[in-house]
Order: sequence, then structure tokens, then C-alpha cells
Amino acid sequence: MQALITLAAFIVTLGLLVSFHEFGHFLAARCCGVRVLRFAVGFGKPIFTYHASNKTEWVLASIPLGGYVKLLDGRDAQQKITPEEESQSFDKKPLWQRSLIVAAGPFANFFLAVILFAMIYISGAPQLPAVLQAPPESSVAAKLGLAEGDRVIGWQKLSADTESAHFSGEFEPVPSWNALRWLLMDAVTGGDGFSLEIQTPTGGRHTKVFLTAELPRLTPEKDPLMGLGVLPKATPLSDWQMLQLGPIEALSYASQRVWLISKVSTRLMLGILTGETSVKQLGGPLSIAEMAGKTAQVGWQPFLAFLALMSISIGLLNLAPFPMLDGGQLLYDAWELVAGKRIPISMQEQLQKVGFLLLISLSLLALFNDLQRYFSP
Repeated sequence: MQALITLAAFIVTLGLLVSFHEFGHFLAARCCGVRVLRFAVGFGKPIFTYHASNKTEWVLASIPLGGYVKLLDGRDAQQKITPEEESQSFDKKPLWQRSLIVAAGPFANFFLAVILFAMIYISGAPQLPAVLQAPPESSVAAKLGLAEGDRVIGWQKLSADTESAHFSGEFEPVPSWNALRWLLMDAVTGGDGFSLEIQTPTGGRHTKVFLTAELPRLTPEKDPLMGLGVLPKATPLSDWQMLQLGPIEALSYASQRVWLISKVSTRLMLGILTGETSVKQLGGPLSIAEMAGKTAQVGWQPFLAFLALMSISIGLLNLAPFPMLDGGQLLYDAWELVAGKRIPISMQEQLQKVGFLLLISLSLLALFNDLQRYFSP
């Protein structure tokens, strides 16, 4: 039974997120007057086909692990375009419209993440309070005097010119540990100092300032939050607080959360190139399936949160400036904007081959990491 739940959750995860990504391309293409020849959900042999009046072929395929959109495009040698159809061809559209169509896929994933998070906040979600455990002895928090039972109730990002521990200002409320964790990761990955408003177990309040020079550096071997020493204390579920927001407030809060997670995730992805982040953190299909199954079994809210995080990851991955990805096409568009002419088709084909090899290499590395985690004792 557990295996069936994991398989179903994995299929729903990839099918929904990739299809929503492709729907972003589809919607932007239709808004820009580009004919969509086919919108396919899944791959492999079609099991259902519908031909719409606008000549778009809607296909449900046998392998529901994604989807794709096929546009009318004069660069495709297999397409025969009549002079009457040229106005509906992707390659005949202005640069800004072509870029919009390409970028719409990743941004559809970010939009989906906002909606998923907002659904959780509207329904009400229990939140682990930001009560801290005793910090490790050598951590920054220990040196600043944080103690077990201290509760973080406020957050303030320091300005770049703050060089002393004497600081005052308005604090942003911290509703939960999860919210604080992403703020901490944003500070550590961005190298930004911050100040915490602390409430002690006896009700007293004081401020602790973490200067930029004192923050732990990102390394592949260590968890930056361990070096920081700001860690959550195990709290009974009965002491958790409910976070429930109205629709507008939930959308606003969800948008802020998606922006914050996107910033942190981008820095961690770039850290792989600079050596600050371990390549072992790359996960492949086995990791995705495992997490999808686990969160689905816990409840619908954890599963929606997992879908939101995965949707952000897909959006960021597709914006990477690699050929074969949307970011690669946007890079071509940037070249066209600067140079005033398009990159030759022959050069694009060669770059596509390089991009394909890079993606295959990353996929194999992610799969290797999955297998290593699975077989490690």
C-alpha cells in the first residue's frame, strides 16, 4: 500500500507541476496570437485526443510524467507553413512576445507555488513556535548568550554599514520556526547581518545582533544553521500555534514566502558552481518519489507544501541559462536584443547538443546521489 501511495504521489507531482509549466507557455502563446499545434499531458502513446476548433490538438498520453506544448514555428523543418499562417508562427513574433512565451513556463511554476501556499494558510496550518534549544558551544548564538527556551519574536535585517552590536529599529514579527528558518538561510546565504528580538522563558525581552563578520561561511561539509546555533526546540504539538489568514493576506504572505525561498534556492544552486554547496544535495527521481510519498501519507497540507517547493525548483531550474532549457532560450533572446540579430540556427543546434549533454550529466549525478542515499547504511 505504501508503495502505491508513493507511486501515485510521484505521478501527481511530476504530472501536475510539469503540465502547469507547459500551460504557462500555452497561455502566453495564445495571448500573443501564436497557434498551439498540440498540448500534451504525458508522454508515449496517446490514449485520448481532442481536436479543438482553434486547431489545437489536446492529448492525454499513457505516461503521465509531464507534458509539452508544440507551437507553430517556421524553424521546424517538419512544419509546412503557408503565407496565411505566418502571422501565427512563433518565429515571426516580436522579440518581447517570444521572450514572454518562453518565460511564462517558469513563472507559471512560481504562481502555482503561491497558490498552493495560500491554500495552506487559508485553511489554517499548525506552526512549530520559534522556541530555541540550547545552542552548540562553539556557535555564534552561544557566544551571544542565547539560551534554551528563548523565543524569537522579531526579526530585523541589518544595513550593510552596521558594524556594532548597538542597534535599534522596528522588528518584523516571527510567527513560527519555519518562517525564521528561511530568514536565517536568507541571511547566511546572502551574507547579511541581522538582529533578533528575544523573549525569555520568564517574559523578559532583549535583542541579539548577528553581525555579518560573525556569520558562518557556507561549506559543503557543514550545516550553516548548526554554525549559527539558532535551532528549534522540540515542542509538543499541543503548544503549536495555528496560522490562518484571509485570502488576500494569504496570497501576500505566500508571495513573500515564494520570493524568499527562490532567493535562498538560487544561492544554493550557484553554490554548487562555486564549491560552497555540495553536489550531494542534488536529488533525482527516487528522492522526489520518496518525499512525495512521505508527505502524502502525513497529510494534504504537507503534500501541498512539498508541491510548492518542487514547483519553485522546477521554475528556477528552467531559468538556468543552459541550452535545452527556457533560460537558454532567454539567453539567445538577450543576445538578439544586444546584437540586433538572432543566433544562427546551426549554432543553436550545436549549443543544444552541449546543453543536452549537461542535462544528462546532471541527471545521472542526481540519480547516483539517490542510489547512494538508498544503499548507504
